This record gives sequence, structure tokens and C-alpha cells, in this order.
Amino acid sequence: MRRAGRFVLLFCLAAALVFAEGKQAGDENLQMWKWANFLVLAGALGYLMVKSLPPLFISRTAAITKDMVESQKIRQDADGRAADVERRLAAIETEIAALRAESREETNAEAGRLAEHTAAEIARIRRQAEREISDSGKTAQKDLRRLGAELAIDLAARKIRGRMTPATEDRLVRGFVRDLR
Repeated sequence: MRRAGRFVLLFCLAAALVFAEGKQAGDENLQMWKWANFLVLAGALGYLMVKSLPPLFISRTAAITKDMVESQKIRQDADGRAADVERRLAAIETEIAALRAESREETNAEAGRLAEHTAAEIARIRRQAEREISDSGKTAQKDLRRLGAELAIDLAARKIRGRMTPATEDRLVRGFVRDLR
């Protein structure tokens, strides 16, 4: 495009020079040479333009066509993406409703699992407490029996000591010695 602009500018300058009026008297012949010079220059410029402008226009046309094809592809791609976005937006309410329903189901299932787990823990703690109470009761009964036995032995020892006289002691020792023989 720059070349074409240069050629046109050069052509206009040449034309201006050719048609400029010379103020010399009797130079009719000079006017003819100006016209001849102009025609040679115009022909050379025309030849250069015919030679260089068509490839320039062809390459420019190819570049424009390529850009148009690319822009068409980009537009089709953008239209496809826009249609996909619109389809997604149309389906988003359904997806939101499905997600809410799924969330409710998961929440209910989790609540059920927690209730089952809590009930199992309560039952386990209850069994453990009953075992501990039973073990404590057995231990208390053993302690009570031992204490009762100790008290009974202590009471019997006091009664025996209270009835024990030196004569009774002597008689018991003699009977023991006799049994040993």
C-alpha cells in the first residue's frame, strides 16, 4: 500500500512539473519536450504500477480473506460457547434443585447414622455401667461378708475369753495333751 501511495505521489509531482508554464518566449519546442518527458515518465510509472501493484493487491486480498475466515471460525466458536453457556444456565435451576435434594438426603442419612451411633454408644455405656454396678455390688457383698465374719470371730473370741476361767483353761490344755499322746 505504501508503494502505491509513493507511485501516485510521484506521478502527481511529475504531472505538476510537466504542466508548469515556462515563461520563456519562443520555446514552443520546449513545450513539446515537456509533453514527451511527461509521457515517458507516465509510461514508466504505469509499467511499474502494473508490475508491482497486482501482487500487492493479491497478497492483501489473501490476507483479508484469511482474516475473514479466521474471524468466521472465531465467531462460530464464540457462538458455540455462548449456546453452551445458555444451555447450562437453562439447566442450572434443575442442577440446583438436584443438589438441594441430594444435600437433604445426605443430611437425613447422616442424622440417621448419628442417631444409630448414639443409641449404640448409650447401650454400650449402659451395659458397662450395669457391669460396674454388679461388680461393685459383688465386691461390697464380699467386703460385708468378710466384715461380718471378722465381727463374728471377734464376738466369739470375746465370749470365749469371757467364759474362760483358769480352771477351764487347765481342763482344755489337759484334754489337748491327752489327745496328743
